[in-house]
Amino acid sequence: MIPVSGFAGLRVAVLGLGRSGLSAARALEAGGAVPVCWDDNPATRDMATENGFEVKDLNKDRAFEDIVRLIVSPGIPHLYPEPHKVVAAAEKAGVPVDNDIGLFFRSFANGDWDGFGTAPRVVAVTGSNGKSTTSALIHHVLEAAGKSSQLAGNIGKGVLDIDPPGEGAVVVLELSSYQTELARALTPDVAVFTNLSADHLDRHEGLGGYFAAKRRLFAEGGPDRAVVGVDEAEGRFLAGQLSEGIGDDRVIRVSVEGKLTGPGWAVFARKGYLSEYRKGRQVGSIDLREIKGLPGEHNHQNACAAYAVCRVLGLAPRAVEDGFRSFAGLPHRSQIIAERDGVSYVNDSKATNVDSALKALKAFRKIRWVCGGLEKDGGLSALKPGFGNVVKAYVIGREAANFSLQLEGVEAEVCTTMAEAVHRAVADAASGETVLLAPAAASFDQYDNFEQRGDDFTARVRAELG
Repeated sequence: MIPVSGFAGLRVAVLGLGRSGLSAARALEAGGAVPVCWDDNPATRDMATENGFEVKDLNKDRAFEDIVRLIVSPGIPHLYPEPHKVVAAAEKAGVPVDNDIGLFFRSFANGDWDGFGTAPRVVAVTGSNGKSTTSALIHHVLEAAGKSSQLAGNIGKGVLDIDPPGEGAVVVLELSSYQTELARALTPDVAVFTNLSADHLDRHEGLGGYFAAKRRLFAEGGPDRAVVGVDEAEGRFLAGQLSEGIGDDRVIRVSVEGKLTGPGWAVFARKGYLSEYRKGRQVGSIDLREIKGLPGEHNHQNACAAYAVCRVLGLAPRAVEDGFRSFAGLPHRSQIIAERDGVSYVNDSKATNVDSALKALKAFRKIRWVCGGLEKDGGLSALKPGFGNVVKAYVIGREAANFSLQLEGVEAEVCTTMAEAVHRAVADAASGETVLLAPAAASFDQYDNFEQRGDDFTARVRAELG
């Protein structure tokens, strides 16, 4: 645990008692603060009481009279589409609002570091797609190379639940826009921006607000090195803002759409080959095509970002390549769950938006595509460049009929349930084809989360294959 510093003897309110909220309460208490907890869910409040925390209704008048800070869990809106009423009350009372990420960065360093030859470092990864895989890949490569590393944030442990790091250790954080937007302290040593596509637009009042939330990790944090995907206008803009000139190697540009060979530091992948250039010369390369844990262009982008971070942290190209080759991939993210009679079965349940689903469609050929769910804003037209790889679509979800009508030029069968979709796809699949779950939609019409949807797909595939 990372005890929270700066609040000893003071009362700090915690709103939202899920994983991050309870973690923050424990870390505040460990640092000598008095956590005052509230959640709109009575069952969650009862659990906090059972854990020995003070529970107080923060909706009541004068609730913030003796509170010095409000810590808000990431799922609770603090500005758009409208602030939670407890957040609004805190701001009206002049009480600063923060989250567990802000607490982590203000409390991470401690007196033990005075005796370290090499201080611990933090790598923070954000972006729309690929941040989980990129974070996990960095962590895996570091561990494979014998480096001490912990994985936390949106993946792995909560940020305040990690162990205090030792000399030369690295903490890899995956951070969402919800987390970066509110944190009062953001000071990573290396920050990564993977890419940007439309997502969470209601929470950020549009694409501009969404990008601004991601950008705070760089603008507020001032990382020593920034690894920036430049295949979208926002990434190019960010890289330009952070750089002092074209040869400034504090900014490492990453691409899977073009060759980057200027005087700065760049890592790019073309036709399955990763290349590292510095000062106009190639200094490293990896053939990604046969690395099973990183299939497709989207994973090659993740590999480029992870490679750049590992090089910043002092690893040689061969050590990074060895780590890549032993990376098994993450559950629900282009995860190969079975191979039988020349057919591959891939679980990409995390492809909850059109952009990530398109990347999955481009990663494989001859696809039996299981798709559908709770459709997000914007429609499905952006998926068309991937339709040429689809043999047939098997559509699930409450909106399956409407979803299938938007798959112009693709043979589509309305299956509604996962059980029927998997049964039909397995029966139809021939050698050389891939049965792919890449929903391009949220899961909440039929499942609690994308993990549950992916687990259902996996279980039904294995049952069909016997």
